[in-house]
Amino acid sequence: MDFETASADAFGKHLSGLGVNLLVRDVAKSVAFLTEVFGMQVFQPTADFAILTYQDSVFQIHADGTYHSHPLPSLLPEAGARGGGIELRLYGCDPDEAVARAEARGAVILQAPMDKPHGLREGYILDADGYAWVPSNALD
Repeated sequence: MDFETASADAFGKHLSGLGVNLLVRDVAKSVAFLTEVFGMQVFQPTADFAILTYQDSVFQIHADGTYHSHPLPSLLPEAGARGGGIELRLYGCDPDEAVARAEARGAVILQAPMDKPHGLREGYILDADGYAWVPSNALD
């Protein structure tokens, strides 16, 4: 599928498996963070929406205002982190490089890269909306 030209209807019909959609305060700010820190590709970015890919995974972000008649935004905090309790794991993403890029942007590093007993080297980075992104590489 050509994510750059797909209509909303065609894109929706293409989706399968587990879908991820993050509600964000500022789509442009989130797109800049995700593309610069993790090298994600972005498609059809607007003030309200963007399609993003990381390796073979596809997900979406939507601005809060796009959910104006939906009950989900009533659960969001007015300020502070939104993503408490969820980790967005990016396997095959060098945690040392991602953390360095995130630090250069002034992002919050929740945990510096370290080797973990479950066979991964990983770091924890919070984005502006408080989502915890976890770049991870398998240990040799």
